[in-house]
Amino acid sequence: MLFLLIVSTLILLAFLFILPPLWRKPKVKIVDFDQRNVEIAQHRLAELKENRLTGGLSQAQYDEQFSDLEQALSDDLDIVGREIHVTTQSKWIIYIVALGIPLLAGSLYFMLGNYQAVSHTAEMSVDPEATKLLEINKMVLRLAEKMKAKPNDAQGWLILGRSYKALEQYPQAADAFANAYRLLGDQAEVMLLYADALAYVNNRNLAGRPSELVYKALALEPDNLNALWLGGMAKAQEGDAPAALKLWKKLEATLPPGSDSQQEIKNLLSSLAKDTSPGQVQKEPEAKVSNFTLSVQVSLAPKLQKAAAAEDTVFIYAQAISGPKMPLAIVRKHVSDLPLTVSLNDSMAMMPNMKLSNFASVKLLARISKSGNAMTQPNDLIGIIEQVNLTDKSIHKIIINTLVK
Repeated sequence: MLFLLIVSTLILLAFLFILPPLWRKPKVKIVDFDQRNVEIAQHRLAELKENRLTGGLSQAQYDEQFSDLEQALSDDLDIVGREIHVTTQSKWIIYIVALGIPLLAGSLYFMLGNYQAVSHTAEMSVDPEATKLLEINKMVLRLAEKMKAKPNDAQGWLILGRSYKALEQYPQAADAFANAYRLLGDQAEVMLLYADALAYVNNRNLAGRPSELVYKALALEPDNLNALWLGGMAKAQEGDAPAALKLWKKLEATLPPGSDSQQEIKNLLSSLAKDTSPGQVQKEPEAKVSNFTLSVQVSLAPKLQKAAAAEDTVFIYAQAISGPKMPLAIVRKHVSDLPLTVSLNDSMAMMPNMKLSNFASVKLLARISKSGNAMTQPNDLIGIIEQVNLTDKSIHKIIINTLVK
């Protein structure tokens, strides 16, 4: 549209110079020959008088030429004055110019030209993050095709698995790590990657095969940070809080003092300690959906529409007002799903003792993550309801309207 507007404007400007002269009426000019001949005779007479006074002509010569001048003037005055018409082109040429030239020029341009070459609108509207994601997808697809031809390339399977995990394609990531584990055997890092991917496929549940892999990795590398974290999570999900405390305390002592990660573990340990008596192994029954359900409606503020890509991850979760920041219930969606309404309940808890029904009121958050990372990052977009009572059964509306600095 911008291109057509520019071209139309230029054509109109050209017509302003071309058409007005063509539209004017023919001009008529009347030429008075008598007056012109008299002026010529007067001019000639003045020359004759000047020549006589200066001696250039004798009196006889002057009289002779004066008589000739009178005779010539008399003959010229017998010519009748006539009109000379200055004509212009007929008006039909205006219609040819006004209609024919734009049609001819437009037809030639659209057959031979490329209007997109002067328009950068489409290029400017492309989201750099979306373009980057598309390129990564293409690279991952090429690597997946390559691995079909080289099924015994263990490092290739590890790279493919990590790539799928970054794209949140967890079933494919689990398959890739399974192939790496088949080739490399019991290596702690490989087993932890495999276990983590399986847990994501199973809604972050480490029960079964994932926990077996984690405990094997712990036996091989007792100080491995990922093994300590996943091991503590597996124990907590099994209801063995003391074992989880033991692993996470060891992890806390290993983390950099004063770091965010260490503070998060401290908060988590504090919450676990409240639910566990010293020396007591506390087993909880399998988690079941409770009657505590929160309905949350999430939308994105119009002013931030351009800041989010359709593929960006949306985390919708409840969080304790004070204490650990671990989600009590969490749902993962994409920006393309917005606006939407979800229900949060105890079945979505990451740990049995950290669930909605354990709290009278919670904080509700909806966050758009560019990286897909569960931890808040700069440039994420977020909306928050600071406090909601679990007895409030109304729909809680969150508008994502703030950029994380």
